[in-house]
Amino acid sequence: MTDLPHADPTIRVTAMPADANAYGDIFGGWLMSLMDSAAGLVAARRAKGRAVTIAMDGMQFHAPVHVGDEVSVYARLDRVGRTSMTIAVESWSRDRHGEEVRKVTEARFTFVAIDEHRQPRPVPTLA
Repeated sequence: MTDLPHADPTIRVTAMPADANAYGDIFGGWLMSLMDSAAGLVAARRAKGRAVTIAMDGMQFHAPVHVGDEVSVYARLDRVGRTSMTIAVESWSRDRHGEEVRKVTEARFTFVAIDEHRQPRPVPTLA
């Protein structure tokens, strides 16, 4: 096991039967959606407004997630460009009745800040 991120999770949810295949493993697309949502929260906060996903890189599935697992998604802003932001995202799972956690996925998401006309706009600078 690698070290758990030192920040609070951006999203935490329990994997449910509707999120799984016939073997009880959670769909990768469900997990990717959670990761995209977590990255979107970080991007919107930094952009002070709407931001959209334009890319996802380096998606790696390390271990399966099972029905009942608690899934914690950690998102960290890695880079800010003029209109874009790169966010590193990791998902960790914990068995419903245990304490052991394991990293199950990781990826990098790129978002672009957009205006009311859905056109790229500069990401505000920090004061």
